[in-house]
Formats: sequence, structure tokens, C-alpha cells
Amino acid sequence: MNTKENIETRRSIKHYDPEHVMPEEDLAELIRLTKLAPSSFNMQNYRLLVVRDKALRKQIRAAAWDQAHVTDASVLFIMCADLNAHNEDPSKYWGHAPQEVQDILGPMIKPFYEGKDQLIRDEANRSTALAGMTLMLAARELGYDSCPMIGFDADAVSKLVNLPEGMMLGFMIPVGKMAQPAWDRGARLADETVVIHDRF
Repeated sequence: MNTKENIETRRSIKHYDPEHVMPEEDLAELIRLTKLAPSSFNMQNYRLLVVRDKALRKQIRAAAWDQAHVTDASVLFIMCADLNAHNEDPSKYWGHAPQEVQDILGPMIKPFYEGKDQLIRDEANRSTALAGMTLMLAARELGYDSCPMIGFDADAVSKLVNLPEGMMLGFMIPVGKMAQPAWDRGARLADETVVIHDRF
């Protein structure tokens, strides 16, 4: 399956085979591909919380309007972000690069974000969204389906997973084997509504 097919066939699936267990090699490959998602300054500030514990997933389901795909999918990913990633040693992100690149980009990171709480949260949202879309397309390539979710009590889920201070919870993505197809895809808005050229 190519990228075009993955985009065209990816749907938000709500019904999964609860008996399916994702092989460890598939999970590892899904994570490997997701980590190729772009991020500002290569900070990779997204965090992939992989939830497979059945008891915990039942508790999360209760905090998610009892939506069955929270427990029935093979794996539940909770997309989070480190709000302090910009404070890390820049060599963590750029140690592989030529020294001249390190000398330019490394010193830029901390002052770019320091004291700008809204920018930090915006960056966290961007990074989790980019990683999440990468995860869903990678899952499709590996023969799995998925569903991005914001329908849950974020405070309750944060407590259930012991979300550390300085970490932001974004959204959830159940991934598994489809048991029932999605409804027909909703109509796309007209280009005249969605596409703007040069200026509004």
C-alpha cells in the first residue's frame, strides 16, 4: 500500500477485534515509524504512552464515555508532550550534526521558547498532531486501523496514567484490527471554502 492509498483508506474505526494481540515486532515497527515524524528543532517533544494493561484500559474507558474502542483495540496510544523539551541539552537533538549546524541551532532553542507558555503549548500540540498522523498512516501500512480521540475526561485520564508535571496530554489513538467498517466518509468541504490563495 502506498501513501496515497493509506490516506484514502484510513478511516476512524470504532469497532475492533478484542481478541487480537499486536505482535511485539509490529508494535516496535509502528513506534519506529512514528518517531520519524517532524518536530520543531528536532526536539521530538511528543511522548507515546503505550497502554496495554487491561484493567487500566477499563478505567480509561470509563473516563471516555464508555467508548468500546478504548478497550477493544489491540493497543491504546495516548499522545503526550514534554513541555520542557526546549530546556534539554541541545546536543540531545543535534549531536549528530556537523559542528557548524550545532553552533547555529543549539543556542537558538531555549531562547526561542523561554517564557512563552502559549508557544510551548502550541508546539506541543503541533508535535503530537504530526506524530499522531504519522502513527495512523503507519498503522494503516502495517494492516491496522485507528481512531484519533478527544472524547474523554483529560483530567481523569491524566490521573489514571500518573501524568507527570510538565507533561501535556493531547489525544488518544486506539490501534487494532477492524471488526466493523466505518460509516461512509463524510462529504469534503468545497475547495472554495477550504483553499485560500496568497491572502484572505
